Amino acid sequence: MEPGTVRIAVDLLGGDDAPAVVVDGALRAVRADPDLNLLLVGPSEAADAVIAALDPVDRARITVRPVRDAVRMSDHPSAAREASTVRDAVAAVRDGTADAMVSAGSTGATVTAAALGLGRWPTIRNPALVATLPAAGGPVVLLDVGGSLEPRAGILARHAVLGAAYAAVAHAVDAPRVGLLSVGTEAGKGDRARRTADPVLAAEPLPCNARYVGLVEGYDVSSGARADVVVTDGFTGNVLLKAVEGAYAMAGGPPAGGGVPRAAALLGVSGTVVVCHGAAVAADVASGIALAAHLWRHRATDQMAALLAGHAWKGHDHIIDTEVTTP
Repeated sequence: MEPGTVRIAVDLLGGDDAPAVVVDGALRAVRADPDLNLLLVGPSEAADAVIAALDPVDRARITVRPVRDAVRMSDHPSAAREASTVRDAVAAVRDGTADAMVSAGSTGATVTAAALGLGRWPTIRNPALVATLPAAGGPVVLLDVGGSLEPRAGILARHAVLGAAYAAVAHAVDAPRVGLLSVGTEAGKGDRARRTADPVLAAEPLPCNARYVGLVEGYDVSSGARADVVVTDGFTGNVLLKAVEGAYAMAGGPPAGGGVPRAAALLGVSGTVVVCHGAAVAADVASGIALAAHLWRHRATDQMAALLAGHAWKGHDHIIDTEVTTP
């Protein structure tokens, strides 16, 4: 395990099978990482189940913030404005009680709570969820996977910058190759949104010596041969992530090097936030907590914010979704 004490706020009521799987996942995480401290945000009886199952020496690493209200998966994201476990987990990061937070609850509510409670980075209007997939050629960063469903060119350009910085900071990828997901690699392929975004991404300066390699296809996500970062809109990215996950399940399980993650980092907000799959099981919750700890220990959010503060944004807010004629 990576060294360094870290405090993670965990939303006990987030997810389809909460609190049971979140409790189990929290137990696994604490037992695996001796430098991990958890702030359990949720009903006291659920938190007590974690504390009672731990050895006495480990119980001191658990604190509780009693909250009984939760945002349901069917609720509108604006419900995160009201008192709830996800809002209180974000507040713990904001007030310094926790270093990072993890929730397997409603993605929309978690993004809303984080954006309102922690604030966005300058120039980032649409935070992005980024997942890292195992690939034959090394890890591939995929974004967005559900933070922003709009495929506008300006948003995709900003996500290309975020993805390049994340690959370099979180995964130590040297000079990341960035591609835009489409239905073919030739210029002019794809729908109008991709045809519009392709030249925009080509003109956008990228941090960390990253370079734009053009359009990539779905199999490039699992091969890793052409791109280290694959950019798409949150709708397509979420569908792709779950499709790959289902394919692994049909094949009998993920590859030996690791499976499709059920946890994604939220980029573009002023704090370390990890969102787990709503259908997460205990192992997924534990991996989400481990991801949050990894990002905090590497000060990934601070490093990325510093990189983007000095980034020479081209500024594509004026671009509308119109046809682009390729030569």
